[in-house]
Amino acid sequence: MKNNFISLRVRNIKPSPTMAVTSKARELKAKGNDIIGLGAGEPDFDTPNHIKRAAIKAIEDGKTKYTAVDGIPELKDAIINKFYKDNNLSYSRTEVSVGTGGKQILFNALQATINKGDEVVIPTPFWVSYPDMVILAEGIPKFIETKVENDFKISVDMLVKAITPKTKWIIINSPSNPTGSCYTKKELEEIGNYLKNFRDLYILSDDIYEKITYENFSFSAIAEVVPELKAKTLTVNGVSKAYSMTGWRIGYAGGPEDLIKAMAKIQSQSTSNPTSISQYAALEALSSSNDFLNSNNSIFLKRRNLILDKINSIKGLKCNRPQGAFYIFPSCNDLIGLKTPSSKIIKNSSDFCEYLLEEAGVAVVPGIAFGMENFFRISYATSEKILMDACERIHTACKKLN
Repeated sequence: MKNNFISLRVRNIKPSPTMAVTSKARELKAKGNDIIGLGAGEPDFDTPNHIKRAAIKAIEDGKTKYTAVDGIPELKDAIINKFYKDNNLSYSRTEVSVGTGGKQILFNALQATINKGDEVVIPTPFWVSYPDMVILAEGIPKFIETKVENDFKISVDMLVKAITPKTKWIIINSPSNPTGSCYTKKELEEIGNYLKNFRDLYILSDDIYEKITYENFSFSAIAEVVPELKAKTLTVNGVSKAYSMTGWRIGYAGGPEDLIKAMAKIQSQSTSNPTSISQYAALEALSSSNDFLNSNNSIFLKRRNLILDKINSIKGLKCNRPQGAFYIFPSCNDLIGLKTPSSKIIKNSSDFCEYLLEEAGVAVVPGIAFGMENFFRISYATSEKILMDACERIHTACKKLN
């Protein structure tokens, strides 16, 4: 097949690096290799039983047909109640979109709004799919390089330098993937009060990890903190992470009605409605007790503390203490330039992660995949036993570098 058969827009993007790491780890395991995969952004907890029972009941009740393109009314109502109860944000059904995962919600929003040459401001490190989604929409990703000393968070001074007349969106992800960093209410107030001065600039607030925070951190949504921004903000969330429903593929958002309608138009010509059964499962998730989240977060917190202590005890590695999500983002900068036992020089984070996979059988994601070199991401959404084993392997591998 000729190379020009594939569109330029597709050739300009790359497959998801996190998916690639997870896939490679599975392939090596299937071949009999002893591999620990710490690349996937997926809780190891099972979907709660009451949610699974709701899905089974939906099947038994024959709720297996096409639904409204962007969500059944009952689920939209549950989302409306969630936004009001948790975030003090009021939406109507026409201001709510339900998609096949948070990823589709983001994709639809960018496809529905970006014209060729529009800029989208993205803080680094970023979730791997943001830039490629922008490129697919023929927009231009414009990066703000954050610093580890500032816990990987942007400031107003950074925005002043980044925003231009071509800027259409700014993406804010809190708690963050890959760093776990969280914006405080005060920080969002400062950012939001600056952004409200721009008439044609919109905020994409990715809050997918909202319910996974630690040590009494109080989550805030930017449209809640600065109400004047609500009409220019798409607040994105979903059931994948907190409810351990990654495979069910349900994401949702609240935003301006004209944007929601445009997103529905995109969805009507791509996937059409999200799976009916998954929608009824998500309805149960959002409508019933979520007391199990406290138990899950307590387990996540223990895992975070364990892996932080272990990683920070390894010479050459150091890591900030995240307040949310289930990732750490350690620096391997002090190991760059060292040689492996086979005399290969570690030149960057990709080399380091490849070395860990080959030498230690531990799969992690290089920082360059998130737009920041000489770091790497570890997902601690797995058991303490596995994390202990992984850390021991990493420690042994790092001691072999010289």
